[in-house]
Amino acid sequence: MNILAHNPANKNIKVIVGMSGGVDSSTTALILKKQGYDVEGFFMKNWDKDDEKDYCPVKEDMLDAAEVCKKIGINFHKKNFSRDYWDSVFEHFISEYKAGRTPNPDILCNKEVKFKVFLNYALKLGADYIATGHYARVNQLNNKFQLLKGVDDNKDQSYFLYTLQQDQLAKVLFPIGELKKPLVRQLAEEAGFTIHDKKDSTGICFIGERKFKDFLQQFIPTNPGDIVNTDNIVIGKHDGLMYHTLGQRKGLGIGGGHGETDDPWFVADKDLQNNRLIAVQGKQHPLLNHQYLVAENLDWVAQVAPKNKTLLKAKIRYRQIEQPCTIIKNTGQKITVKFTEEQTAIAPGQSIVFYENDKCLGGGIITNRFHRYEEAIK
Repeated sequence: MNILAHNPANKNIKVIVGMSGGVDSSTTALILKKQGYDVEGFFMKNWDKDDEKDYCPVKEDMLDAAEVCKKIGINFHKKNFSRDYWDSVFEHFISEYKAGRTPNPDILCNKEVKFKVFLNYALKLGADYIATGHYARVNQLNNKFQLLKGVDDNKDQSYFLYTLQQDQLAKVLFPIGELKKPLVRQLAEEAGFTIHDKKDSTGICFIGERKFKDFLQQFIPTNPGDIVNTDNIVIGKHDGLMYHTLGQRKGLGIGGGHGETDDPWFVADKDLQNNRLIAVQGKQHPLLNHQYLVAENLDWVAQVAPKNKTLLKAKIRYRQIEQPCTIIKNTGQKITVKFTEEQTAIAPGQSIVFYENDKCLGGGIITNRFHRYEEAIK
């Protein structure tokens, strides 16, 4: 397949590409232009705090996006969506951390901003489709749209896109989902893009390169407390529960002499009522591993949940290898999931995303985890 092949039939199809200034979205615009589409670039500003300029290089990224558009000869748009982002994504992000959970703002940004606010705005500009530089694919089968993994297993981003619905998928193109990352960079270099070797963005833009703890302190007051073991013996101090994630090993500051072995300590739970962090020793400790979880706020790509007790695969974090599991209870509002094997550090606030081979089925937000069947199905 020649992904750069020109198709005259695309001439009157307008595609507006969400451009971040990175190599993926830039190559996306290039590919669509080569394929004969009527392409325009669009830079959305989602964070609007002037004092964050040293951490989140918005201006630099915008200039990079504009340069690519000029290079390939397409119109360039820019729009400030920071209010939408604040209301729909950031306030939720802060409230979840206050509640002791670990949210994923990238997933919510895709759902509420990129594929809602941006999509609707692009349609008003006359677009037939929008496109982004996500490593994923869309397939139409029997009048239904499927969300498929990207061809590059190491870059697949379907996990972050599981909330997309049929009307959104009908208007979205993911051209680099068919490619592996080295080829994307090669195409960008051959096109003369100065950003062909630009470092991939990591983490959350509004936090950038600074320490996560330093950022959160601006929005959530510190609330120091005790770190305790399973016998409620104080073994350390924490600056605030929101700074810690279940399964965390580094940064606990637990000295020697508190355990019977030299095994490292891990965050196993948060006692919100008493402001205590519960730590255990050794990665195989029972409090770290659970076989059941409950998830809510469900989104199914096909608008229908998988049948109960069907063997599926799922992952509870982006970089995890998919794990065999079944949905054992579905109320419509929430599901209970049983994994074939216990999972380490299931974190409320994160998403569980289900797969059937290359097809992303959807998922939900984890609200709780359990060791036993009787607890899980209550």
